[in-house]
Amino acid sequence: MGPVGVGIAGLGVVGSGTVNVLTRNADEITRRAGRDIRVVTAAVRDLERERDCDVSGIELTTDPMKVATSPDVEVVVELMGGEGVALEVVMAAIAAGKHVVTANKALIASHGNEIFKAAQDAGVTVAFEPAVAGGIPIIKAIREGLAGNRVEWLAGIINGTSNFILTAMADGEGTFDDVLAEAQRLGYAEADPTFDVEGVDAAHKLTILASIAFGIPLQFDKVYIEGISKLAGVDVDYASELGFTIKHLGIAARRDNGIELRVHPTLIPKRRLIANVDGVMNAVLVCGDAVGQTLHYGAGAGADATASAVVADIVDVVRALTTDPDNRVPHLAFQPGKLADLPILDVNESRTAYYIRIAAVNRPGVLAEVTRVFGDSNISIETILQKGSGKSEEVLPIILLTQRTIEKNIDQAIEKLESLDDIVGSVVRLRVEHLSE
Repeated sequence: MGPVGVGIAGLGVVGSGTVNVLTRNADEITRRAGRDIRVVTAAVRDLERERDCDVSGIELTTDPMKVATSPDVEVVVELMGGEGVALEVVMAAIAAGKHVVTANKALIASHGNEIFKAAQDAGVTVAFEPAVAGGIPIIKAIREGLAGNRVEWLAGIINGTSNFILTAMADGEGTFDDVLAEAQRLGYAEADPTFDVEGVDAAHKLTILASIAFGIPLQFDKVYIEGISKLAGVDVDYASELGFTIKHLGIAARRDNGIELRVHPTLIPKRRLIANVDGVMNAVLVCGDAVGQTLHYGAGAGADATASAVVADIVDVVRALTTDPDNRVPHLAFQPGKLADLPILDVNESRTAYYIRIAAVNRPGVLAEVTRVFGDSNISIETILQKGSGKSEEVLPIILLTQRTIEKNIDQAIEKLESLDDIVGSVVRLRVEHLSE
């Protein structure tokens, strides 16, 4: 058989990296795939711009629809990002009978149900390994490697920008604003970092992971999202003193009454391996009933790391070109029509432990008032840390760690605490996950 023609829509950092990996490792890739793989066309914004890859032999166009419908292309690689034109290109490629590889997490999280239905009807594959955690093959690991397990929960550091910022804050390198500015200078954060630091990017990825882990439809709009921009350095320090590291986690957990989907800053015991994933690196911890916990670690972004996942998906698609569409690995791990209609729980029904910081007037009996509020709300306290150097201070911080409870109980307790005359300002609340169950 002749070579497989690939068309790339978007020849930026990842697109150029993909061309480079396909070129550099051509012989090895052919041995794995069974056929030569060649990029024959690519859509770019500017035909005159200098590229970070060799484009000789590649037909360049400014119209991504030409890539999607070219008769010389069997596999369309969508690397443009966004949800508008990218969705049009992917749907056009599917309608033309082309297989698709995409690194677009927002596209899959928001439109994946529609895309996969169209692909199933057309008998083509949409592969999306590079959409989550860059070069870490986490989609394949959960969808195929852990297929014999009932996944109970997963927790992931799945945004490198946020992890870089939290690592630097923990190392005492400055406030959130200071470290964010440094991340932007180094190119780890965008000029507008909102999607990263406010958790939207991680929520897109969590949506995808939860779907393949639990066999549920993609439901990005139901993920609880909380960012790190309001995280105070003092809480990073107190967490460390208590033996914890704060990470921005995406958590998906199976409960008796539904599925928890939440992204937020989280205290993790320092002894956990995932607590020691620093800088821009990513990691996903998955707990299955048979295998127990598995940790998947690696580069979550970057030209070569993401290109590694793109090329792996291209190879998988090429291997399956001649197979019966009904016998391919299902897009979302479970057979079409067999996705479970499990409810996504509201965050006030989630169950976890909590870190609470209270500013209290320095007088006898205040601590007793505080503990009474928690008792009345059916919350058990695990640790109390009262800070301060002496009687001269009028307001002292009280830090508590609770045992696991339902979030609405914590909300109730915080409301009562903030109504007390001896509590100053707002109560700070962060979630705690021991990741040991």
